[in-house]
Amino acid sequence: MHKSIIVGILLAGASLPVAASAQSNVEGRVGKLESEMRAVQRKVFPGGAGQLLQPEVTGPQTTAGPGPGTPATSAVADLAQRVTSLEQQIASMTGQVEQTEYKIRQLQEQFDAYRRATDDRMKLIETARTNSAPGAAGTAVEGTGGPDEDAGPPARPSGATAAARPANAVEKPSTGNPAEDEYLYGYRLWAAKSYAEAQTQLKKVVATYPKDRRASYAQNLLGRAYLDEGKPSLASMAFYDNYKKMPDGERASESLYYLGQSLTKLNKSADACKVYDELNDVYGAKLSRDMTAKVAAGRAAAKCK
Repeated sequence: MHKSIIVGILLAGASLPVAASAQSNVEGRVGKLESEMRAVQRKVFPGGAGQLLQPEVTGPQTTAGPGPGTPATSAVADLAQRVTSLEQQIASMTGQVEQTEYKIRQLQEQFDAYRRATDDRMKLIETARTNSAPGAAGTAVEGTGGPDEDAGPPARPSGATAAARPANAVEKPSTGNPAEDEYLYGYRLWAAKSYAEAQTQLKKVVATYPKDRRASYAQNLLGRAYLDEGKPSLASMAFYDNYKKMPDGERASESLYYLGQSLTKLNKSADACKVYDELNDVYGAKLSRDMTAKVAAGRAAAKCK
């Protein structure tokens, strides 16, 4: 009988380290899962703001520990239950993240497809359109040594007919300065109201000579060509690009003014007023008297406060 009691005591003593080891392993898993859940929660709720979820299962609330020789099976079971709950929460939150990322990818693909389709349509329109009208090359601007697009296309002579003048009839200048020649040619096409051809030519100037002073002129005149053709949306983008990419260019301030004009035509008076405010803040001291008057008239048309 004494022998059986000793064997029982030895078996009970051997089971305690095993239970403790199992409990320790489960606790390690719980800690890892809780860390993973917090990482997923931070991804689902960036910034926190009290959005972190708490585990649905809490530890056991006991008033006293197990008695001597009692296996710690209840603690292991509770930890296993916590592991199961955490695994379910992580699986659910991971699924939500994947669904959100999938929807974002879908929206991005739809936007890219719309942008490509719009670009293709605009290219077709620009290629197919041939708008020509009588006109002549502009005269030199005082202090600039080139044509003044702010003056607008030259007025038709009295009694002029409406016969179209083909773009290939516009003479291409040859001053020995490639950048100047290309810009002047784009100006002459615009002055002749060959807007599609002028737009293509002016884009070429900006792309080929981005560091030349005429790049600012060409980008501004590109917006004018769109605006004169009745495309204020495209014009607004061209004017904004000139101000944003070449803020120190000689036509940056004019582009801000015409951006305000374009926005007014698009019935976005509030935005137009913000543009005029920006123009006065950035270039107010440098504006000519004529441009100052134009800005005042633009603000009145947009009903700016």
